[in-house]
Amino acid sequence: MLIRIFIIVSLLFIAGCASQQTNSTSHVIHYYQAETQKAYDDVLAELEIAITENNFRITGHSKVGKVIRDRGSKNFPNYDTLQFCNLTHAKTLLLMSPHAVSYMPCNIVTYQFKGKTIVKTHLLPIDTNNKDLNEFSEKMNKILKEIVDFSVEE
Repeated sequence: MLIRIFIIVSLLFIAGCASQQTNSTSHVIHYYQAETQKAYDDVLAELEIAITENNFRITGHSKVGKVIRDRGSKNFPNYDTLQFCNLTHAKTLLLMSPHAVSYMPCNIVTYQFKGKTIVKTHLLPIDTNNKDLNEFSEKMNKILKEIVDFSVEE
């Protein structure tokens, strides 16, 4: 129980420290979240399919919950983070704003809470001083939301 509280507090702390700078304007990170009763492993498999079908490459998979269980916390819940990127999109984003590198790669977290599987991703800011960046971010946010939604469809 203490480990669970520590992880939640740590994640909240990290999110609180993660304010991003783009074009000298501070932005709040917005998240998109969905939940499902589907089996956890099915959700992860659907995420991988949705990510690759949207022409992204998975660049990392952190299996935090599994690692904690492997270290002796037998009943610790699942927590996973998938990182993914599309180099064409990355180049476009970075040419618009070098400071946007802080939004890369895309991340989606998956975890279990109160009998549900929760899938959550951070969205790119759409309120910068750069109109082209805002338009690009709106398109990317739509894709990110579709990926999350696909993974939780029952």
